[in-house]
Amino acid sequence: MTTTHAFWVAGREATGDTTFDVTNSYDGRLVGKVAVPTEAQVEEAVAAAHAVVDEFAATPAHVRAAALDHVSKRLAERTEEIAQIISAENGKPIKWARGEVGRAVSVFRFAAEEARRWNAGEAQRLDTEAGGVGRLAVTRRIPKGVVLGIAPFNFPLNLSAHKVAPAIAVGAPIILKPAPATPISSLILGELLAETDLPAGSWSILTVPNDRMPALVQDERLPVISFTGSDKVGYAIQESVPHKHCTLELGGNAAAVVLPDWSSEADLDWAATRIATFSNYQGGQSCISVQRVIADATVYDRLLPKIVAAVEAQVTGDPADDATDVGPLVDEAAAQRVESWVDEAVAAGAKLLTGGKREGATYAPTVLADLPADVTLARAEVFGPVLTVAKVDGEAEAFAAVNDSDFGLQAGVFTHDLQTAFRAHRALEVGGVIVGDVPSYRADQMPYGGAKRSGVGREGVAYAMDDYTYERVLVLTGLAL
Repeated sequence: MTTTHAFWVAGREATGDTTFDVTNSYDGRLVGKVAVPTEAQVEEAVAAAHAVVDEFAATPAHVRAAALDHVSKRLAERTEEIAQIISAENGKPIKWARGEVGRAVSVFRFAAEEARRWNAGEAQRLDTEAGGVGRLAVTRRIPKGVVLGIAPFNFPLNLSAHKVAPAIAVGAPIILKPAPATPISSLILGELLAETDLPAGSWSILTVPNDRMPALVQDERLPVISFTGSDKVGYAIQESVPHKHCTLELGGNAAAVVLPDWSSEADLDWAATRIATFSNYQGGQSCISVQRVIADATVYDRLLPKIVAAVEAQVTGDPADDATDVGPLVDEAAAQRVESWVDEAVAAGAKLLTGGKREGATYAPTVLADLPADVTLARAEVFGPVLTVAKVDGEAEAFAAVNDSDFGLQAGVFTHDLQTAFRAHRALEVGGVIVGDVPSYRADQMPYGGAKRSGVGREGVAYAMDDYTYERVLVLTGLAL
């Protein structure tokens, strides 16, 4: 019998009148059925969250921290079970799914730690001017209100954690909307949150279809929106509610720069291995997967065959197999889109060095060189296991090539030189510069977000907590300072 997964309304399990199927993109099998909330249930969740805003903001820090600690520990206890679910609904190789659960464990632990030390208040003497004698300003951060968290399919658990954990840490009620392709791993968070003492209305997880989202986005009782997904959808949300606070973590076509001083055989082997791994992990379905390699002419001819060999060594196959490096894309339509972009590039003159083949939802790890500037692959985010390699002359040309993009999420710079690292940090129009490694590195406690069309605001637990709150000043008068 196929399991039907309930959603969560104001802290309790619920089912609606209809369900939808979640399938495995590798073999097409049914993973589970998921219940769909009725309009009345969505209204119940929103009303409950709005009603509990003041109560939740006043919840003692130790209560919020204990709840976050509990979720972290329970995720760790259920790692294998949850990893199997992520792999089944997402197509993610099981070894990467286990890593995702481990990251979510850390996110909730970080949030518990931040909840305990956050919002203690800052005091500022105002008697630096005569008019401020006897006055003291105390500044605290106050939740802006209910958060609407909209999560993507590519990291269905961890990017849901990045919405939920910071909201609980600051005492902001949250309504989480998982991606329709991958809701089951997000719904497990509901099972764990239900085991805590958080106020019932402080969280809901609603498996609402995308065509019903505009009403939630427009709802005035949800003043904060945290969205991870495509730039097209993200900016459409922002434009539809310009008076709301929107944190948008959007796309990218991340570049890895290999400079002349990264030239030993060991250097190039390391770069090639990291580039091959992180252009293909998650099937390339990561906003910071390596899409572009920009190599100095002095190392290009030695690096390119190493990259091709490392990409060809990636094991493609069943995501349930521990040996698999690259599984399917989220569905066959996504693989067909990637196929069409690569075919367009090759027809326009790009050199296909390896890959370029599709089987169902699986697209082979692919490397192209000599990419024409006017093809789709040169400008857009491919979100698939496709890598392009370009030759440049010198640092300035390399950095200009990185910046020749509508996106600016992260960049990797392979160099040993500290001065070069600081020049890259100043010159590259991105949210993060990773030195000595690929742009795909992310630690969940660091600020994460982009420039240009890669979004606004920052994730990373403490930084998201700032995004969900505002500063409120209390001025005390007549004090003997």
